[in-house]
Amino acid sequence: MSRTKAWTAVTAVTGAAALALTHAPGGTAEAAPPGAAREAAVTLLVGHALDGGLRADDAVWCAAGAFRGGRCGTWQEQRVLATARGGEVLWDPALGDAGELPTDSGSPLEIGLARAEAGRLTDVTVTDGHGRHLAGELGPDGERWRNTEPLRAGEGYTVRVGAQDGRGATVGVSMAFRTAPPDAPADGDRITAEFGPLPGTYGAGEVVTAELSRPVPADDPEARARVEQALQVTSRPRVEGAWHWVNSSTLHFRPRTYWPAHTVVRVRSGLDGVELGEHGYGGPSEPLEFTVADRIEAVTDSAAHEMTVRRNGRVIRTIPVTTGKAGFLTRSGIKVVLGKEAKVRMRGDSVGIKKGTKEFYDLPVLYATRVTWSGEYVHAAPWSVESQGEENVSHGCTGMSTEDAAWFYETVREGDIVEVVNSGGERMDPFGNGIGDWNMDWRTWLSGSALTPAAAAHRAQDAPTRLDPTT
Repeated sequence: MSRTKAWTAVTAVTGAAALALTHAPGGTAEAAPPGAAREAAVTLLVGHALDGGLRADDAVWCAAGAFRGGRCGTWQEQRVLATARGGEVLWDPALGDAGELPTDSGSPLEIGLARAEAGRLTDVTVTDGHGRHLAGELGPDGERWRNTEPLRAGEGYTVRVGAQDGRGATVGVSMAFRTAPPDAPADGDRITAEFGPLPGTYGAGEVVTAELSRPVPADDPEARARVEQALQVTSRPRVEGAWHWVNSSTLHFRPRTYWPAHTVVRVRSGLDGVELGEHGYGGPSEPLEFTVADRIEAVTDSAAHEMTVRRNGRVIRTIPVTTGKAGFLTRSGIKVVLGKEAKVRMRGDSVGIKKGTKEFYDLPVLYATRVTWSGEYVHAAPWSVESQGEENVSHGCTGMSTEDAAWFYETVREGDIVEVVNSGGERMDPFGNGIGDWNMDWRTWLSGSALTPAAAAHRAQDAPTRLDPTT
């Protein structure tokens, strides 16, 4: 596979510059009159790594080192003057006469002040030809901006930079460039993501899932990081959250704590055109949007034989229950409603109880709310009403009266939180038996990201501002 890439100007420019310059934000590029006083201006360096000359981790070091030489000898800089009237490319003869500069579309993009230049960047916005914002970070000192999401191959970008010179005057420049198209593998060879859940309204414990069309193994952390950076989750209100690799082809995203009530969650993939090393390129994926309803939390205390149900923090019902008896202890921990069945047939042999033994059962059950794939439900249990609130006599499910079960069935929805405490049962598996993601502490969750913990969580916080220019 050929890995030669190039930046080319979106529009023709004078000379052999790789960037096309347009007017400054809010201004018009006009010639200054002869003899005029020196105008406000800041010299910027726009840098990127040339393809084929960097080791796997060099691009990161070059980006962090801000236009260094030496180890970053393949780092290419373009000098651009930002003024109150517009901008211009300051040609560096060392670049030669080539009209194209070969670069890896996945390499870092950095914009910073020229060395010893007084002033600071105030804002940098990078959008592609579809209006999507490229994620990036502006340094706290205002000297440098860098992308945190890979560039896509074969994509046009517009860069708008606002800055202040050493005297505090506002200057700016807009630039445009296009990355060269990728080699053309068959569509089936591109890595895409299928997001879940389906569009709709869910409870505050719902998680976002991403199923990749092809695996990205753990021994390729750079490719995993690029995948993660390209999978964007935004929400209103804003939350802190992160992706976690469940396996080589499945990622889950969850906030640090449950979703706030009435949150709108949007998920999109920026994988299309992203180079993923030996795994080829990313392809297009369908976006997802879902809404979070009221925050319903049902907490069952098995020792007290009681379930307490809260809506948005307020207790709305207390229900006498019975849970798993000795030998069939109910799983402890946080579960999430997976679905509801008005009537279901429950058989003991479906959970390993042999037919003909005294523990075997075969019953029609009403108002069954499923919380694990292995068959744990909250359901009506009219046969154990006398024990409800008094002792645990079930085979692992949470039983209650038919009236309470009907109310619970009508009150909860997929994604609502069902927690069991003081049962003595084994802990809910985070991934193997439903949605148990919330049983993993936040530090451990972040360790499943291919990014650093700070970068993984920070991306989620910044997402609404990055992707929605109206915020």
